[in-house]
Amino acid sequence: MKTFSRRNTLFGACMACAGMRGLFASAVQAQEAQRWSPPAAGDRCPSRWGAADRRGSMNLMTPERAKRAASLIRTGEIIECGQTLNQTMPFFGTRRFDVHLKRTFMNPEPNRRGSNEELVVAEIGQVGTQLDAFPHQTIGDEGYNCVHIPRISSRGGFTEMGVEKVGTIFTRGVLIDVAGLKGVATLPDTYEITPDDLQAAMSRQNVRIEEGDAVLIHTGWGLLWGKENARYVASCPGLGVAAAEWILRQNPMLMGSDNWPVECAPSKTMPDGSLPVHQLALAVYGVHLLENMKLDELARRGQSEFAFAVQPLKLQGGTGSTVAPSALF
Repeated sequence: MKTFSRRNTLFGACMACAGMRGLFASAVQAQEAQRWSPPAAGDRCPSRWGAADRRGSMNLMTPERAKRAASLIRTGEIIECGQTLNQTMPFFGTRRFDVHLKRTFMNPEPNRRGSNEELVVAEIGQVGTQLDAFPHQTIGDEGYNCVHIPRISSRGGFTEMGVEKVGTIFTRGVLIDVAGLKGVATLPDTYEITPDDLQAAMSRQNVRIEEGDAVLIHTGWGLLWGKENARYVASCPGLGVAAAEWILRQNPMLMGSDNWPVECAPSKTMPDGSLPVHQLALAVYGVHLLENMKLDELARRGQSEFAFAVQPLKLQGGTGSTVAPSALF
């Protein structure tokens, strides 16, 4: 199977497909099965920031971008984009989130100060609304910038590129409402978003992507969160490889969505493979992924541009972090 350079389109002319008829089905069914494989090390490394770089797209987090994001706050309104962490949210495999309340005890002083705490047992980097760090996904034994992942692995976490190195993200956010484009609350299960979908949605919303943006995709899948958990984790609509690379070539700071992997699962592009957009974003382009977002309120209000803020936990050596992002405008 042929591989392609990170510096060029992974699909090129092969993305021609039959025109869309009806609401959804033809866009996927009429499209010829596309094939993709991860680019060879020589085609993806070194990164655009050099062989020693470990920050990837976070190199775009500059004071100028923070100031520009701040200029988008005009009314002072805030929409929270994180799902609530609880024991009824969707989980994958052996991931868990258990809360055990440590009941009130009274301190011995005469003012009777009561104190409450809880014990949380969780895979805190990979539950709820979460940001993926680079060691979370690999191409073989290599992560972003061809770093040999076994070399940086330790009992206490990763010695390089842990989520604690990401830092505060405060940049322009862009919501691309593909569900709104299609006129539905939720895209169909396994609908694979194309570059044409993205461009049509952005044209409808009169918005464009700029370097350093947080690009968020509204599929409507988040409406199933905590309500239809089995369906939520079984599959999902999301970005196809071609759509993901169309965004990645525009140098975003991160890509996020209201589904669990940002991409379509299972992939139409690589039906015999596993989450190729994860490899493309994290290992090839060095762009963080933000999953399981709550985007329905932003979409309902038609808010396409905003200041976007998120701070991963300082979890040393972590593969990711539960986060609580916000849109401010």
